[in-house]
Amino acid sequence: MRLKGAVSAIALAAMAGTLGACSVNVAGNEQVAATPTPAPQDGWVQFRDGFIEGWFKLDPANAVYQGRHDFDGQLPDWSAAGLKRESEFLHQAIDRAGRFGDSLNPKETFERDYLVKVAQGKLFWLEDADQPHTNPAYYVGGGLDPNVYIARPYADAPTRMKAVIAFMTLIPTAAKNIRANLKTPMPLSFVNYGVAGFNGFADYYAGDAKAAFAGVKDAKLQAQLDTAAQQASDAMRSLGTWLDGQRKTATQGYALGADRFSRMLAATEAVGIPLDELEKVGQADLKRNQDALVAACAQFAKGMTIPACIAKMNANKAPDGPVAEARRQIPELRQFVVDKDLVTIPGTEEAKVEESPPYNRQNSAYIDPPGPFDKGIPSVYYISPPDPAWDQATRNAFVPGKKDLLFTSVHEVMPGHFVQFLHANRSPYKIGRLFVGYAFAEGWAHYAEEMMWDAGLDNGDPETHIGQLSNALLRDCRFLSAIGLHARGMTQEQSRQMFVTQCYQDEGNARQQAARGTYDPAYLNYTMGKLMIKKLREDWTAAHAGQAPIKAFHDEFLSYGGPPIPLVRQMMLKEPTAQAMF
Repeated sequence: MRLKGAVSAIALAAMAGTLGACSVNVAGNEQVAATPTPAPQDGWVQFRDGFIEGWFKLDPANAVYQGRHDFDGQLPDWSAAGLKRESEFLHQAIDRAGRFGDSLNPKETFERDYLVKVAQGKLFWLEDADQPHTNPAYYVGGGLDPNVYIARPYADAPTRMKAVIAFMTLIPTAAKNIRANLKTPMPLSFVNYGVAGFNGFADYYAGDAKAAFAGVKDAKLQAQLDTAAQQASDAMRSLGTWLDGQRKTATQGYALGADRFSRMLAATEAVGIPLDELEKVGQADLKRNQDALVAACAQFAKGMTIPACIAKMNANKAPDGPVAEARRQIPELRQFVVDKDLVTIPGTEEAKVEESPPYNRQNSAYIDPPGPFDKGIPSVYYISPPDPAWDQATRNAFVPGKKDLLFTSVHEVMPGHFVQFLHANRSPYKIGRLFVGYAFAEGWAHYAEEMMWDAGLDNGDPETHIGQLSNALLRDCRFLSAIGLHARGMTQEQSRQMFVTQCYQDEGNARQQAARGTYDPAYLNYTMGKLMIKKLREDWTAAHAGQAPIKAFHDEFLSYGGPPIPLVRQMMLKEPTAQAMF
């Protein structure tokens, strides 16, 4: 999965400053000044809350995603001036947060450090990686998706329909800014991603998004929606067509480079260990999971090769498809979590399972969880069908076997992202409720897969273990591919081969994952986050003389919301500084 953000659905938003931060308003014809960030003398709570409000004005799409529907229908200002305001805003927020010095209590200090890391991470993507000018993923996952108005029943249909009309009215201006910002030539994988995303939105705006409100009996609103949807669709189609025309000059220049890749890890996840050391960590985990796979296959498919063993596991598919199978799996997984007393499942919210929309099928599955300001709204766990352009054998192989899908359901729902966001939305830290980081979210969900197997899911069944290991190996190859593609000169084809030969992924998934690594260099966060959580649990358990139950560790870990894991480690172990440990 990827939560809502740079690629499909997580890397949520951040920050504030005393400047004229602006966003396009619902009418689309004026600018609204942001609330200035209070100075430190106003107190930490006032500073933090002003920061949040200021950021929401800069990124109203994120505010809506968090459940702040007073921002409905608005989009970020992606003009050159708007991007400059974001940059100034984040720099000033970091500077002013630092002026609190030692005046804060420990919980406020933690939240201050959390806020600063979110701002630093935002600035990395905005300035150092320069994604607004180089990477269509910045926009595809950055506010163009109106699904929040369609999939979340936070208000009646006419109210949400008006928000969609306002949203779509702004799309032509947004498309012009995107077109002005994106520089060419760009890497072919970026072109492919952007074309699929922009054209997918064009189809969605004029198709399913409009059809979702067909039951609203208001002729005036229907006419407004028809006009706005068609104009929005045309604007996205034009953008997709323009980008498609860039294929003839496309490059393979996707790499961040080793130095910038290291800066990414430090800025976004507070991980500062040398890349050579980090690469060895990933290689060791790959070897550990490969050895476990050999042992499991010796039980499940004696005498078969590893690829044949994986194929046998994946051949056991649900006859009515993965969406129906996932709907059966979730209540069973929930009961297992309860019976084993693994983690608290707060609230009464539900997770629905649906097929992912055509514009967002870059990954096989993901979840869209509601934000903390939306109450009682279900999450939606999306599962993607295979690409119809693939040959039949590749399409068949892409559909997961039951046990492979089981751990995807663990990851996305129970007790992965769904449970994690139930906790995050109730975090005692306001910053934690709103800014859930990549390594925390994906690290927890991936950690949950192995934790569930270790807890006895399916009572040691080797086929089930192979399903868990297949998912673990996928993330190991993401880890090594991210470093390889961006710091070691690895080609996209070499990445694809690694996914197939070292991690035993099917051809369709291997193609997707190799491409994703070029435009999502942080997708090593699944394994990196998991390994930091495992080490933290080991050290936390030792500090409690091995007596504290695993549920206590999980509940405390999740209570922090979603900061860089070294900050959680510092709090849970009362260490003097935040450090990454594997």
